[in-house]
Amino acid sequence: HELRTPIGALRAKLENLVDGVETADPATLKAMLRQVERLGNLVEQLLDLSRLESGAVPLERSRFPAATLVAQVVDEWRTQAEMRDVRVEGEVEPASLELHADEQRLHQVLGNLVANAVRHSPRGGRVVVRAAAGEGLTRLEVCDDGPGIPAEHLPRLTERFYRVDVDSSREKGGTGLGLAIVKHILNRHRGELGIASKPGKGSTFTVMLNEANAG
Repeated sequence: HELRTPIGALRAKLENLVDGVETADPATLKAMLRQVERLGNLVEQLLDLSRLESGAVPLERSRFPAATLVAQVVDEWRTQAEMRDVRVEGEVEPASLELHADEQRLHQVLGNLVANAVRHSPRGGRVVVRAAAGEGLTRLEVCDDGPGIPAEHLPRLTERFYRVDVDSSREKGGTGLGLAIVKHILNRHRGELGIASKPGKGSTFTVMLNEANAG
């Protein structure tokens, strides 16, 4: 279904152009480009997820400052968030906190979580990317003050293509694969993803990494 929808929309547009029902004006071409971009993003994520599930992607662990990772993710999403009137902020405690992980993959994890938070935050909302250490764990949190998620949906959020609100998610540009990718990256790190949310109270996605269990 996720592939059929944009392909069907593209086919309809092309048939209309061939039949002369529509003209190749900028608005029509931009609509077609959006569908192509959506398809490209979906295929790329499917391939990435397949590689992660098969174990074909080796982890390249290193030690790096948590503050650097958080700042990069916040900077990458600030412009898009501001277009939605959403603030994205970062917090690291202690400031010298270091992570031992595959930096590129952990960047992908935070990016996917922030993308979801920004996508579902209301105008005037705030998304916080937080890194902290304690009790033998390193925690990376992405918190938002969005609409929240009903409890019955929480256990299935990391399933591929699972969406709480299908129509709304498609409209906002989600593919339904981001959290599935997050889950598999964390599995490779022997980490966990915690999700706390209540309708009307926002959501907090917590990445928990235990260095003692790092493989």
